[in-house]
Formats: sequence, structure tokens, C-alpha cells
Amino acid sequence: MSEQVLRRNVSTRSRTRTITQIAMLGAIAGILMNLEFPIPFLAPSFYQLDFSEVPVLVGSFAMGPLAGVWVELVKILVHLVTKGTMTAGVGDVANFIFGCAFVVPAGFIYRSMKNRKHAVLGMVAGTLLTSVVACFINAFILLPAYGKAFGMPVDAFIQMGSAVHGSVHNLLTFAALIIFPFNLFKYTLTSLIVFLIYKRIRVVLKGD
Repeated sequence: MSEQVLRRNVSTRSRTRTITQIAMLGAIAGILMNLEFPIPFLAPSFYQLDFSEVPVLVGSFAMGPLAGVWVELVKILVHLVTKGTMTAGVGDVANFIFGCAFVVPAGFIYRSMKNRKHAVLGMVAGTLLTSVVACFINAFILLPAYGKAFGMPVDAFIQMGSAVHGSVHNLLTFAALIIFPFNLFKYTLTSLIVFLIYKRIRVVLKGD
């Protein structure tokens, strides 16, 4: 067998393995997305915590940030097929955007130098970026869109936020005191889990 044919076969096997792993991690993430629960001390009940970004971040670290985006997409599709949408698709699009904002910078930073320090730097960058992005998108796009879809005034969401944190009295304070802490908690917890399990999962994914 010529070297060129051998190289082509190796490339085909590698591509097939990557696609399989993306599908597997995306399916796991989609199932985890269905297992969501509220955090009453942080946010109103319509903000739910789940651990679906754990497999997505693992994929981004193991196969690169682009693979992380594909895992994120598969996750959303699996969630829609298995559970459907309760937000007229608005929440699912937002979840995809937030997930990518988290795993893409983390994946890029880790890819530049694959060590523990860069993994932590990547997760910190992804967590902060997503927490900030979520504030603006929630306050100026998602909450008004939710209100329009379900016939609720934005003031209703502010009142829910005020029940959790008494200083919430407008969209700005809602974003600063509800959305930012919630996402900071969510993605910090996700990062911690990945930090603890990634070394073992990497062995399985890479076949080391």
C-alpha cells in the first residue's frame, strides 16, 4: 500500500471518528439539557440550570472549537426532537449562542497550548464572555421576545426578578443582579466539572 493511500485511509478514519464523537457528545448534551432545574436563590424559575455544556466543552477541548460548535448544534437538535420547545424556539437559539460563546473561546485558548493553565484561562474567558453576552441578549432581545410570544409585559419579568433580589426594578438591574450571577454560577460550575473529569474523558476520546 502506497504512503498516499495509507495517509488517505488514516484521514478517513480520523474524520469518521470525529463525526461519531460529535454525534455522541451532542446526544449526551441534548439529554442533559432535558434535565434542567431552577435555582430559586439566584433567579426566577424560568431560568433553569442544566449541565449540557459539559460534553460540549469536552468536545471543544478534545477536537477543537469548531467541533464544539457542531456538538452544540447537535445538542439543540436532540433537545428539540426529544422534548420540543416551550419558548417558540427563542430559548433554543439563545442557548446555542450562549453555548458557542462559552466553548469557542475556551477551545481556542486551550488549543494554543494544551495544558492545565490554558484550560483554566479558556474556561474563565468563556465564562466571563458568556455571562456578559447573556446580559445584553436577555435584556434587549430575549425577555421582550418572550413577552411578545406569551403575551406578558416585560414588567412581569422584572417583578419576578424583584421577588428574588429586592434591588431589581428595571431591565438593567435585572441583567446585573439576576442574569449575570446566574450565568456566572452556571458556567463556573460547568468549568469545574470539566476540569475534574476531562483528563479521564480525553483518554477515551483520543484513544490514548
